[in-house]
Amino acid sequence: MPKVAGIDPTVPAPAHTAQPPADLPAAPGALIRDRLAGWVSDLTTLHELTERLARTGSLDGALKELLRAGAALVGARRGLVVFEPADRLGPATTLGLGLAHADLGHLETVPRRVSSYGGLLDGTTARNEPVAAPDLFGGTDVDPRQREVAVRLGYGASYAVPLIAGAAAGAGAGAGAGGGTGAGAASSGRTGAVSGRLGAVVWLYDEPAEPVERQRHLVGLYARYASEHLARLLELERARTRVATIAEELLPTRLPRIPGVRLAARHRTGPYGGGDWYDALPLPEGALSLAVGSVSGSGPGAVAAMGRLRASLRAYAVMEGEDPVAVLSDLELLLRLTEPARTATALFAYAEPAQGKIVLAGAGHAPPLIVGDRRAEFVETSLSAPLGMLSCWEAPSVELWPASGETVLLYTDGLLRRTGDPMDRAFARLHSAAASVPASAREDPGAVADHVLRTVLPRGHETGRGQGASAGVGAGAGTGAGKAEGAEDVVVLAVRFD
Repeated sequence: MPKVAGIDPTVPAPAHTAQPPADLPAAPGALIRDRLAGWVSDLTTLHELTERLARTGSLDGALKELLRAGAALVGARRGLVVFEPADRLGPATTLGLGLAHADLGHLETVPRRVSSYGGLLDGTTARNEPVAAPDLFGGTDVDPRQREVAVRLGYGASYAVPLIAGAAAGAGAGAGAGGGTGAGAASSGRTGAVSGRLGAVVWLYDEPAEPVERQRHLVGLYARYASEHLARLLELERARTRVATIAEELLPTRLPRIPGVRLAARHRTGPYGGGDWYDALPLPEGALSLAVGSVSGSGPGAVAAMGRLRASLRAYAVMEGEDPVAVLSDLELLLRLTEPARTATALFAYAEPAQGKIVLAGAGHAPPLIVGDRRAEFVETSLSAPLGMLSCWEAPSVELWPASGETVLLYTDGLLRRTGDPMDRAFARLHSAAASVPASAREDPGAVADHVLRTVLPRGHETGRGQGASAGVGAGAGTGAGKAEGAEDVVVLAVRFD
């Protein structure tokens, strides 16, 4: 070529500006550093996510965290988890991430046999390996109904992983290559009894896509750890449900109808199952016995002791109910002879609705509360030790004369303890709640009890089982499902005099 502007093209470029050969390998140290940095980053992320999961204390919370963390690992925005233990003992639930309730309904219209997770739930997928559907829009092997739902909801790909606990997990749950280390040992040393298939989780991509090998490996390790954690929570949930069911069966299934009085009860079972109880028993000549109490301890032993004491208290109420002091004295003797290692608090009342009179005695129990249009005050009762703490229990009884339209609240200490406040503040909080009952709610003892629970207990602790009965207008019983997170049982028995 001719010279241009004095530049001679034949002169070679300086050596330091020459391009390096394309096939020259990088320094081995740099490759090792990059790979180690990647492993450290992956293990740090996995550690943070498993720590968050370990802090969850309920199945719903753990499943939601699993969806959120897995979506971050595979790079998806939405997801779905179907929790169906293979032993069919429940509980079974379906939760979504970024999906509305109607979206979940659309997904359930896809036949399970053709869905991304159907084979994982039924155990028909080979070796329980993850199932990837990288293109739901244009794939030739996609079921028409599945493609239709994918187009409607706007997702173009899915990646499903099984949830398997125990030895049955196998290597499939952690599919993918890579040199991951200690995180895969999360399932070792497990002592829980729940094992096998727990369900499946699937993440949805907005466009046709598929997680890379590194993402598959990480989400596989995370799913293995999550499966073991879910199995432990499932075992704990089942144990709590069994204890709560037994406790509920030991309490009255319906409250009696007595002319001149209306009753309502609310019972909140703690997560470990406690020994709080209530009772209302019709007696001769139109009288009524009322009782609330609590047995020390928690778990099946406390529930069984509660059942025995409540049954004995009923017998004593029939024989000598008009003398509450004698009833509690007999109960204290029985407790010392049959349950020497336990203590109990109890409050027993003998009510005569026709006369508007109540005679009651308490053993280490919180005082009742009278709620009416003109007053909200605690009943002054004598101080007394709980049953089983003294060689011989006896305390004087007190008489109440509730006015027409007033409600007497009998409750257990759990109502005060669940507030988390010192006892003096808890009593003040309870008194303030009773004084703030709306006038429209004072006609219904159940509404009074519900208002007190909503006001006194922290948010999320006020749901549970309730009963109500009304004289003159019929009786009703209702139940509400809910699991409070407080450690104490709560019993509220509301008695309204007409």
